[in-house]
Amino acid sequence: QVRLVESGGGLVHTGDSLSLSCVVSGGTFSTLHMSWFRRIPGNERDFVATISNDYGTRLADGLVGRSTISRDNAKSTMVLRINDVSPEDTGVYSCAAATTLEKYFTRQYDYWGQGTQVAVSS
Repeated sequence: QVRLVESGGGLVHTGDSLSLSCVVSGGTFSTLHMSWFRRIPGNERDFVATISNDYGTRLADGLVGRSTISRDNAKSTMVLRINDVSPEDTGVYSCAAATTLEKYFTRQYDYWGQGTQVAVSS
C-alpha cells in the first residue's frame, strides 16, 4: 500500500532554515499530486504548499518569498524548504497525496503521512 513518511522536523530558532522531506513508497510517485499541511494541536490543518506535475506549485501566503517546494520523482521524494522561520511556523507538518486532479483540487487526499513536528523558538 502507499505509505508517506515525513522527516526533517525538530527544534529550530527564529531565523533558521528548515527542510522537510516526504518519502513515498508503494505507489507511482510521479503521478501523485502532493501537498503539505500544518496543524497545531486542537486546530484544523492549514494548507502550507503543494506541487503537482500537472498543476505546478503553490505556497501559502505566509511562505511566499521565503519557501520553496520541490519534488524528485526518481527518489519519490517531496521537499519543503522554509527560510527565516518564525514561531508561527510551529506545528506538525504532514504530507498528503491525491491520485487525481479532482481529488487534489477538492482536497480529498487519498493518503496522509503521520507528520513531523516543528518547534520554532523565539
